[in-house]
Amino acid sequence: MNTDGRGPVPFPVYLIDDDEVVLRACEQTLKLAEITVRTFRSAEQALAACEEEPPAAVVSDVRMAGMSGLELLDVMQKRDREVPVILITGHGDVSMAVQAMRAHAYDFIEKPFNSARLVDVVRRALEKRALLMENRVLREQLGSMREMPLIGSSESIQRVGRTIDSLAATDVDILIHGETGTGKEVVAHALHARSGRKGPFVALNCGALPESVFESEMFGHETGAFTGADKRRIGKIEHASGGTLFLDEIESMPLALQVKLLRVLQERSIERLGSNATIPVDCRIVAATKTDLKRLSEQGGFRSDLYYRLNVVTIELPPLRQRLDDIGPLMTYFLSQASRRFNRDAPAWDEQDLFRWQHHDWPGNVRELKAVAERLCLGVGDGLDTIQAEAVSLAARLDNYERSLIREALRSSRGSVAIAAERLHLPKKTLYDKLARHQLDPESFRG
Repeated sequence: MNTDGRGPVPFPVYLIDDDEVVLRACEQTLKLAEITVRTFRSAEQALAACEEEPPAAVVSDVRMAGMSGLELLDVMQKRDREVPVILITGHGDVSMAVQAMRAHAYDFIEKPFNSARLVDVVRRALEKRALLMENRVLREQLGSMREMPLIGSSESIQRVGRTIDSLAATDVDILIHGETGTGKEVVAHALHARSGRKGPFVALNCGALPESVFESEMFGHETGAFTGADKRRIGKIEHASGGTLFLDEIESMPLALQVKLLRVLQERSIERLGSNATIPVDCRIVAATKTDLKRLSEQGGFRSDLYYRLNVVTIELPPLRQRLDDIGPLMTYFLSQASRRFNRDAPAWDEQDLFRWQHHDWPGNVRELKAVAERLCLGVGDGLDTIQAEAVSLAARLDNYERSLIREALRSSRGSVAIAAERLHLPKKTLYDKLARHQLDPESFRG
C-alpha cells in the first residue's frame, strides 16, 4: 500500500517502460521507498489492467513500441483526469516535455535521472491523488447534510468534538470562546443536536439588538406592558424551553439584563414584562463570546457573577491559522455547498492552491474561507492576495516542508515518536519540541 503525506492511497503506482533494465531499476527504487508498484512492458497492458485495479498514479516512458506515453496520457485524461500521469522523456527533448505539460501531465522526468528525483515526483503525485480522493469522499458524505458538521482532523478540532460528545447530553450551561468566524454557532448546533432535547434551537445575537427592545425579546411581554405592546409576546427564553438558547456575542448584553439572565440561570424561571407570574423554563443556555469575559468583568464591562456562572464549562475554538490541515476538507465542504446554491460545478483545486491558502492569515477564520469558496465557485477568483504564493518566505516554505516530513514519519510509524525520531535522525526531545511547534499530536496517527 502506498503512503504519502496525507495517508494511504489504496491503489498501486503503474510503472510502464519497454526497456526491461530501466523498468526493473525504477521498480526497485519505488519499492525501497515503500511505494506499491505494478510494472508493465507496454501502455496497452497497463490500460487493460486499469479495468481490474485503477492506478494511484502512472509513470510511463514516452517513446515505446506501440502506444506512446503521450497517447497513454490522452487516454487516461479521458478515463479519469484525477490520476496523475508522470512521463519520462529523453535528454534534451524540451519540446516533448512542453507538449506533455500542455496535455495535463502531472510532471515529467528527464533522462538520465537519479532515484531521489523519481521518488520525490511520485510522492508528490500520490499526495495530490490522496487529496483528490479525500475531497471526493467528503463531497459524498457531506452532500446530504443540512447543518454544517464539525469538519476537520486536526487535534484541536478533534478535542472540541470530544468535549461536545462528553457534555451534550448533560444540562450544564456552556460558554464558547473563539475569534470571529471560528464556528461558535456550529458548535452550539452540535451540542443541541446531540443533547437529546426535543425543544427548538433558538439563536439570539446580543450584539444586533437595540437595548430598548432587548428585554422584550429575551423575556417576552404581556398586552399593555408598554406603549405599542398591543398583544402578548413570548420571549426567546420561553420559546427555547425544552431546547437550547444560543446567546451569541453575550459580551454585548446590557448590564441591567445580565442580572435578570443570572436569575434565570439560577432559578430556571422568568417573568414576562408587565406580569408578576413566574413561568418555569427548561432550556439549556449556550453563550458565545469573542472577548476575554474575565478581563471584561474585571474592567466593569461584564458582571463577574454572571461570568463565573457561565464559566463552569468553556469550549475554546481554535482560529483557522492554527488548524491548517483542516483547510482542505473545509474548502471541499464549502465548494460543495456553493455549487448547489449557485447551480454551478465546483471548481478543481490542487496542492499549490492549498499551499497558498495555508499561508494566508485568515483573520475572518472559517467564515472568510466560506466566502473564498463562494467566490471560487462563481468564477471570480479567491479574492486573496495574488502575489502571496510568491511572497512566502524561504523560512515558511522550509517550515511547511519540515512539518510534512514529520507527519509522514509519524504516519509510517503509527504515531511512535521514538521510531519517527530514529527515521528522521533526530533526538526524541528535539522531535517533541517540533511536534509542539507544528501542533502535531502523535495520538492522531495511531490505530
